Amino acid sequence: MEPTQLKELLDELCDRYNRPEFIPEDPISVPHRFTERADREIAGFLSATIAWGNRKSIVRNGHRMMLLMDNAPADFVRHASDRELAQLATYAHRTFNGWDLRDFVVALRGFEERYGGLGPFFETRYEALHDLRPVLAAFRREFFAAPHAVRCEKHLSSIERGAACKRLCMYLRWMVRRDDRGVDFGLWRRIPMSALYLPLDLHVGAVGRALGLLTRRQNDWRAVEEITARLREFDPADPVRYDFSLFGAGMDGYLKDHE
Repeated sequence: MEPTQLKELLDELCDRYNRPEFIPEDPISVPHRFTERADREIAGFLSATIAWGNRKSIVRNGHRMMLLMDNAPADFVRHASDRELAQLATYAHRTFNGWDLRDFVVALRGFEERYGGLGPFFETRYEALHDLRPVLAAFRREFFAAPHAVRCEKHLSSIERGAACKRLCMYLRWMVRRDDRGVDFGLWRRIPMSALYLPLDLHVGAVGRALGLLTRRQNDWRAVEEITARLREFDPADPVRYDFSLFGAGMDGYLKDHE
């Protein structure tokens, strides 16, 4: 496919899927329940954390997580007592259990206390480094500076170990991207959309290879850099808007229907 044709297809798919009607069936529906910035940041991070497996299960368990936090995630992170934290033990999403959730809440409390929240941490670090890759590495180190069980570390990918960091990249898309569609939040204005990296998973990787956007076989960080670089050729200012194109097409078999 010629580059012009490919861009037309990507733009068409982006327009098809970057719409509010897709929000209820997506993990982003969890932070969309809230209006306050801190609630959206925390609800978004936690729902992105469990975003693997069946989408309906992800969304259902994301909302259940908010219920356990009294539907006030920022207040819960800041003020939950030891007894309230212990009540999270009933939670489970696949291998992410209630004790993992407790450790994540404690880690998030540390960001609230030290930096004023997740947004200030990411924005300040990006302004200092001008590159999200070392910011992702620094975030993971800071996150696990809080007391935690070693087992929960598998739920936050390490860019330093070459992981694709799909869920972190997706969370950053939610927080940084902004347009007139009302899907992404655009809360973190001090990070440019051009700095984002594509959230790469099995579906996105398969569609990317089918379209000739990705040659690397493994879905790792090197593949993320490769496919994001290709997408920047089509939209340097906002390459990750094509996440809607690739993920949506992979989920509903759109490309297969148009072969």
